[in-house]
Amino acid sequence: MMSEPTPKIILHNGRLHTLDPLLPSATALAVTGKQITAVGGDADILSMAGPKTRVINLDGRLVLPGLWDTHFHFFEWAKNLDSLALEKADSFSRMEEMIRERASRVPEGTWILGQGFNESEWPENRMPDRKDLDRAAPDHPVCIWRCDCHLAVANSRALEAAGIGNGFKAPEGGVVVTDDRGEPTGVLKELAINLISAQVPALTRAQLMDNLEKASARAHALGLTAIHDVRLMGGEDGAESLSVWQQFHRAGRLQLRCHVSLPGETVEQACQLGLTTGFGDDTLRIGWVKFFADGGMGARTGWMTEPYLDADFGMPLTPVEDIQRGVTMADRAGLSCMVHAIGDRACREMIQMFARVEAAGQSNCHLPHRLEHIQMILPEDLDRMARLKNLAASCQPNNLSLDISMIDQCAGERGKFAYSLKPIMETGLPLMLNSDAPVADPNPFAGIYSAVSRKRMNRTPAGGWYPEHRLTVEAALKAYTLTPARVSGCGDILGSLTPGKYADIVVADRDIFSVDPDTLAETKVDFTLFDGNIVHGS
Repeated sequence: MMSEPTPKIILHNGRLHTLDPLLPSATALAVTGKQITAVGGDADILSMAGPKTRVINLDGRLVLPGLWDTHFHFFEWAKNLDSLALEKADSFSRMEEMIRERASRVPEGTWILGQGFNESEWPENRMPDRKDLDRAAPDHPVCIWRCDCHLAVANSRALEAAGIGNGFKAPEGGVVVTDDRGEPTGVLKELAINLISAQVPALTRAQLMDNLEKASARAHALGLTAIHDVRLMGGEDGAESLSVWQQFHRAGRLQLRCHVSLPGETVEQACQLGLTTGFGDDTLRIGWVKFFADGGMGARTGWMTEPYLDADFGMPLTPVEDIQRGVTMADRAGLSCMVHAIGDRACREMIQMFARVEAAGQSNCHLPHRLEHIQMILPEDLDRMARLKNLAASCQPNNLSLDISMIDQCAGERGKFAYSLKPIMETGLPLMLNSDAPVADPNPFAGIYSAVSRKRMNRTPAGGWYPEHRLTVEAALKAYTLTPARVSGCGDILGSLTPGKYADIVVADRDIFSVDPDTLAETKVDFTLFDGNIVHGS
């Protein structure tokens, strides 16, 4: 009779929050190969140790299932690891200073890219333009993205490289902002941004692979073991990203559970090829087909039922009938879809669209469709959404912390309908929380802080912003672990600390259930295990 293999790792003297209803808490677990093989008390688990077992005393630290980020522009994030981190610019002048500093260190003509500025939080509260960027870097093409990625600002050299000048006609679905004389101001919205992106020199395949590895290490340090890599606007990186991910996987370098989404404009080809959501192995799978209903509130392109206080109604990015045609085609072929919907009008239109697709009754999808962002939604549309059978909700609490001032400014009292996380959860639909990085910080503990406190990262406002929509820590944690595993079709192998599931495990430096909620974003990850191996910590 063969004996059971001895564990390679035992974690003990910890506080395990398992998310397994059969054993909600424990103090120890054993890992054998890639799997969790036992969960329980210290004495029972330690008795399983063999001479080669690595035994780690956790000194009472919290142990959680590996965390998911189910809306992460990961490939884009990895490509731009060296871009200026403008989310760190706390003023307009600091943004200019960061660009000048970079220009002084790189050869003339080198592209300078930045991501993450948020003018609504600056003391100056003003949008930069090409002249501002020209002053900061006159000898370099410059393009900087607003934190929501729906608006970018380019300087004169970048505009010239893209052929954008006086009288230029923006592409459909894009906006080139001009002044009274018809001159481009440098502000670009939605698909017009792709005109600049196309001019930026591409990384080599080897550079992309190295950046993916660096980005994966950063994800591990945040406790992330699974991601949904989501395409940005225009889908220009769709084929490239899927190809690079496959090569990265074949090379044995992929240490994340990764679902790779497909651009909506490729839906017909994907259906013809017979691709289905979830196809792949336990590390790399085909994800959702992504469509865009509208833009973003920061750019005033989110589609609204009432006009903004400082702009019109925003804009649909794709005709509703075109989205319904694509979703219907994908639904019948077994490809689940995700639709970006920010404004309350976009959310209403997409809920009605999904209801029509459901009513057709010809679905071959085994995983639910998804409504992404749901940044502003009216109560009557929440009721409509609750009646859908094959839909999951996907929201970004980190963005809430970025958007409080902006929404107050452009929507006023209607902000009470924004980031309605608790009402969305109360519909009964699966709710996944995520970051939308690089739009916001990919740190899931910052997301839990935002969902629980509804405050900016500086802990304001004191009582929380529309605090009636707050989630509990437990609810937020499930939306980063158990729920995304189930929505992704992986609930039997991931999402909880359960024997037989893969050993994707996080050890945190504090008990997020007992600390002051205002300190949740400061949580650090001491260890991350992926497939039973320690990939962060020592």
